[in-house]
Amino acid sequence: MDIVLKNSSDEPIYQQIVSQVKAQIMSGALTPGDALPSMRNLASQLRISVITTKRAYEELERDGYIENFTGRGCFVKQQNSDFLREETVRQTEELLAKACEKAKLCGLSTDDLKEMIELMYEEDNGND
Repeated sequence: MDIVLKNSSDEPIYQQIVSQVKAQIMSGALTPGDALPSMRNLASQLRISVITTKRAYEELERDGYIENFTGRGCFVKQQNSDFLREETVRQTEELLAKACEKAKLCGLSTDDLKEMIELMYEEDNGND
């Protein structure tokens, strides 16, 4: 599990962990049954407080991404594919809303924005 913390981010450290673990689960980098590092181990690796990792793991468990077994540790939970898709769509909508706000601020038209999205989408899929 790779977690990269950014001190310059406005996002709290525990939330950076949550976001990155969720992304790794949704992408398939972490699969059901995979063990997560212990809270202490992750805190040590990231050089942060155990309280911070505990908060991140509690949120991941509450949101249904991991399960905690006393004495055994935390593991990636089997996910409902519809749930994962819905979460990804929700995140995409949030990002697009921010992009639309920026586009309006600089006077981009809807057609310009659509063209930008189409170009980026094609590049990401290797169809350039």
